[in-house]
Amino acid sequence: MSLAEKQKQASPVMVVVAFTVLYIVWGSTYFAIAKAVAHIPPFILGALRFIAAGALLMLWCVFKKEKLFNPVQIKHAAITGTMLLFVGTGAVIWVEKTVSSSLVGVLIASQAIWLVLLDKANWKTNLTNRNTVTGLLIGFAGVVLLFSESVAGAVSQSGGAISVISFLILLVGMLSWSGGSIYSKNNSTGSSTVNSAWQMLIAGLVFIPASIVNNEWAGFQWQAVPMESWLAVLYLVVMGSLAAYSAYVWLLTVRPVAQVGTHVYVNPVVAVLLGVLFAGEHMSWLQVAGLAVILTSVLLINLAKYRSKPATGKQSESAPQPKAGKERAVAGTKQMAVCADC
Repeated sequence: MSLAEKQKQASPVMVVVAFTVLYIVWGSTYFAIAKAVAHIPPFILGALRFIAAGALLMLWCVFKKEKLFNPVQIKHAAITGTMLLFVGTGAVIWVEKTVSSSLVGVLIASQAIWLVLLDKANWKTNLTNRNTVTGLLIGFAGVVLLFSESVAGAVSQSGGAISVISFLILLVGMLSWSGGSIYSKNNSTGSSTVNSAWQMLIAGLVFIPASIVNNEWAGFQWQAVPMESWLAVLYLVVMGSLAAYSAYVWLLTVRPVAQVGTHVYVNPVVAVLLGVLFAGEHMSWLQVAGLAVILTSVLLINLAKYRSKPATGKQSESAPQPKAGKERAVAGTKQMAVCADC
């Protein structure tokens, strides 16, 4: 089934809901990660978050009598989960030990550029659409405005070297997330709910040996973790992983990668606002201008996609995908109310 046909069959209401969750909830996870990682080692946090979320979603799949043990599906889910969650999200968790949540959220915005540049199969479509290209360029300009002051300040301080290393780790994470997103879109088969469950569960298990190698268990005391951090973990599991991540996986099956990637423009807005309002972080007028520019870019990119005719959807995105009926069931309002995921 072509992408244009999937776009027609996907419920417009559910697409809007999924994008809303993606934009708002994922933006707030940077703040939640900062609260959690302040008292929980990064790889242990990753293991707790994704094993819990994956197990809960797997139980939902069992309840829905989904087919769980397809070797090909599990293989693709393992690769996707490792790239997106272990490397991509793991980099964010690691970096937030030394970098503020708002700055991390801002830096992640540049990921939209990598999504378009790595999506070789759709270069012709993405890079010949004037509004899309304009939106991406404006968005990049907004990102530069937002983090230019912060990066310069971080490098000039005594801990500047650590900040530079953190930025490089974050860059690797963004590249892995972008590549994993494209891999998932082109290779995923079966129910998107099952895919999400396996991706999170496998990624969570990969975090365990990483935490051992990083010697995180030595001296870690569960009872010393304050309630605030446990609540942050709970939020990350329910909203960040079950709700937002599953919405992301589903959107990749019914919308172009470049359009789904626009969440990285809105997430920094939410991250910065939460940092300013609840963590006492400062926001300059230059950063306010950057936020406005990024929002403008989001509007341009989305208008370009929504106004495109079905004929323009005949791009190289016809790889095996979940059946539309299952996708709609995954994105249904009833299921969202029960498992708060997709």
